[in-house]
Amino acid sequence: MTTTEPTENWKNNMTGDLAFIPLGGTGEIGLNFNVYRCDGALLAVDCGLGFGGPEHPEVEVMVPDPAWLAERRDRLQGLVITHAHEDHVGAVAHLWRQLRCPIWCTPFVAAVLRRKLGEAGLGQQVQVHVVPPGGRFEVGSFDLEFLRVSHSVPEAQALAIRTKFGNVLHTGDWKLDPNPLIGPPTDEAAFARFGAEGVLAMVCDSTNALVEGHSGSEAEVRRNMTALIKGIKRGRIAVTCFATNLARVESVAFAARAAGREVALFGRSLRNAEAAARECGYLKDTPPFLSEEDAEDMPDDKLVVICTGSQGEPRSAMSKIAADTHPHISLGEGDTAIFSSRMIPGNERAILRVQDELSRAGVDVMTADDHMVHVSGHPARDELKRLYQIVKPKYCVPVHGEWRHMNEHANLAESLGAIAHVIEDGDVLRLSPGPVETVESVPVGRLAIDGDRLLPLDGDVLAARKKMLMNGVVVASFAVDGAGRVLGQPQISAPGLFDGFGEEPAQIAADLARAVGEMPNATKREDGLLREAARTAIRKAVGRRLRKRPSVEVHLLRV
Repeated sequence: MTTTEPTENWKNNMTGDLAFIPLGGTGEIGLNFNVYRCDGALLAVDCGLGFGGPEHPEVEVMVPDPAWLAERRDRLQGLVITHAHEDHVGAVAHLWRQLRCPIWCTPFVAAVLRRKLGEAGLGQQVQVHVVPPGGRFEVGSFDLEFLRVSHSVPEAQALAIRTKFGNVLHTGDWKLDPNPLIGPPTDEAAFARFGAEGVLAMVCDSTNALVEGHSGSEAEVRRNMTALIKGIKRGRIAVTCFATNLARVESVAFAARAAGREVALFGRSLRNAEAAARECGYLKDTPPFLSEEDAEDMPDDKLVVICTGSQGEPRSAMSKIAADTHPHISLGEGDTAIFSSRMIPGNERAILRVQDELSRAGVDVMTADDHMVHVSGHPARDELKRLYQIVKPKYCVPVHGEWRHMNEHANLAESLGAIAHVIEDGDVLRLSPGPVETVESVPVGRLAIDGDRLLPLDGDVLAARKKMLMNGVVVASFAVDGAGRVLGQPQISAPGLFDGFGEEPAQIAADLARAVGEMPNATKREDGLLREAARTAIRKAVGRRLRKRPSVEVHLLRV
């Protein structure tokens, strides 16, 4: 990241500009959270979550830290959601109390979002404006228009932003699918019309910038899925995919029907997505799905299960099935599991673990590596080239990708005549007036969802939790009299370090008692000093045996 010293005119007029400020999703996959500034007014676009992954084993789900924007919410005129994927809408219910702004979205996003807000107790508080796909609307100072795009979810929209400083195209997630099955193809004519107005900058999806050719069509997946499921003659079939990929859900349902099988949905997010879809008029030709309970009574060779867990999420249906802990279904010898999705970077280890557990149980595991069961919802290089040829932006801002994706996107854009600016979360990219440049940086970060709490990723709670994961935890309890003499035997518990009743806890207890006996009288008479000295003694005792520095909790009772 580079920061350019503001010009003198800029210093004198801090609000008179158009700027793009990514707070999440630039230089990373997930956590999409973007802000546009126009004459000081702010517009947020998308508000998504992400997964902890191997870098953060202490965290399951994360959201962007909205503190910088929340401090300026008096200037925040609204939040626009481009589509219903969790990495674009999943953080809204967690962060809205800090932002407290109205929301604009399409009917399907609204149906998904209302369920999330209701679960969070916000159903009656949030003002949600429903805009039809392709609709034009105003949010404060911003003249906005949805442009229909095909993606792996219904009603995905790019956002055309018109301001007095110039026009910006925020693509969201998109592809050029001639036959997306649910919803129309990307509206290239609308993109061309917007391009003809003159587009100052295109803020564009970089996910597949390294992939040559075309991303493929959902229609091709449907044909192959139908043939694949029809060819499986025995056992249960479980297919996992993203819950909001209704075209994929519908394809699996059609394939199951052609093979003489019934379909059940497993997983709350799938059931919520189905309810939202039917509310908005989708899945009309798909009969109601079986419940999890009804699926138990179906013959194995007459059942297809569509379940959550394509990314190896620990609490998902597929993870529970693989661990044989699901209350309503199990898979084993003669059954088939189909992973109809791609691996999101960071989730590889979790996905492979689930697939290994299924294979160990005798399940035949099929993935997109060996069968045509998935196409990406993001544009490959030929599609990116086509959009640049249609829109003809002066500047390109790659987002929605890791650094290698964004750099390759920038190289491609410059070969097509655009000037690329690769930035990262927190950069303030001034688009107009004057030269396009990074003029400052704002604080960004991540918060972990911990039950009903949001915890800073770099805070004390999660740091302690990560330390416990890596080095374990020891809990010591002991009693002393008024002079600090140990009464009885200290009790040591060290789950994850020692067996509960082995020799080691008893030895550490003896070490602790001996160390307390050797402490100065002044230390033994003051509870705070005694606890800290006992904690140090336990760390040393464990370190000698295991070469670890665990978290230590001391409970002291003075009698």
